[in-house]
Amino acid sequence: MTYNKKSVEDVSVAGRKVLVRCDFNVPLKDGVITDENRITGALPTIEYLRKNGAKIILCSHLGRPKGEFNMKYSLAPVAKRLSERLGTEVPLAADVIGPDAQAKAAALKDGDVMLIENVRFHSEEEKNDPAFAKALADLAGEGGLFVNDAFGTAHRAHASTAGVADYLPAVCGYLIQKEISIMGKALEDPARPFVAILGGAKVSDKIGVINNLIEKVDTLIIGGAMAYTFFRALGNTTGSSLCEEDKLDMALDLMAKARAKGVSFLLPVDNVIGREYKEDTTFMRIYSDSIPDGWMGLDIGEKTQELYAKTIIGAGTVVWNGPMGVSEWENFASGTRAVAKAVAESGAVSIIGGGDSAAAVEQLGFADKMTHISTGGGASLEFLEGLELPGIACLEDKE
Repeated sequence: MTYNKKSVEDVSVAGRKVLVRCDFNVPLKDGVITDENRITGALPTIEYLRKNGAKIILCSHLGRPKGEFNMKYSLAPVAKRLSERLGTEVPLAADVIGPDAQAKAAALKDGDVMLIENVRFHSEEEKNDPAFAKALADLAGEGGLFVNDAFGTAHRAHASTAGVADYLPAVCGYLIQKEISIMGKALEDPARPFVAILGGAKVSDKIGVINNLIEKVDTLIIGGAMAYTFFRALGNTTGSSLCEEDKLDMALDLMAKARAKGVSFLLPVDNVIGREYKEDTTFMRIYSDSIPDGWMGLDIGEKTQELYAKTIIGAGTVVWNGPMGVSEWENFASGTRAVAKAVAESGAVSIIGGGDSAAAVEQLGFADKMTHISTGGGASLEFLEGLELPGIACLEDKE
């Protein structure tokens, strides 16, 4: 799926009210933002609109308030932090589409910024209710514009991500533009060899991605618990490792498809196994073809780390989604660390597909060595799968 969408730079914004869908779904502890990467990511688009004289109405979801006004999920901490980062007051409306939001939107002057409350305080948001989408669009009024800059929710057809595009001209912000241009180029015209690294728990979560990538990559590297389903399919014993018994035929089909396409399909040759799924469990290294009863695979072993690193170091493009083991536990983090280090040192165009692998790269200190870290776990997976993302499909195409 390739996109060639208009961005904020392709339209006139001066004097227009612009409804901007951001991803301010930030982690909070006791009302304090603990990671403001998503706020930082939204700033270039907001700054561009301010500099060019737009009247800016920001909207986002936060958490899962289940369609009710639950102030535990209020965007107040975000409004406060945005005010500090932008150096100008960003007032928060007390409602989403009600009188306060309408009054604050009506009072905006060129270059002003406001934020409406959590769009998921209304159950109509996730249902993509047309009347709710129109009420959101009406905040921007006649001559208004919709800018989607929330890649993390672009795979959801919600009112604030897709529905409003039925009522306003719609373009993307810098964040979405960057996501679709870098990931699109990697999938359509990659520097080769093109290596994809897939980890995580379940093959079932990645079937579509593996199927799509087999058509495009030179090498597919498998890690994480999903590897044990492939091992079982090959007739190996996997002890009490996580394994999807109902996906064994699918695993064999995927490996056969890779063979037929001439794609190198790499599975771990050794693993670190533990007695229990616990951080301080007894553990040891063992070859992958015979995990004993009562033991479970929790990371890739040293030989596998060397094999994977050697493959990655020679790559032209690397796409990575999913850790190699239980990377949040030190005893089972070395596989993910070794892969992160190899990707960082490869000199390849490196794309980290959001979620756990993005968190691991940040935590391990390799973030600044990566070409691109996606802001959306689910959205980047669906993009890699070749699916159409509703929050991007609804935007206007370039001529």
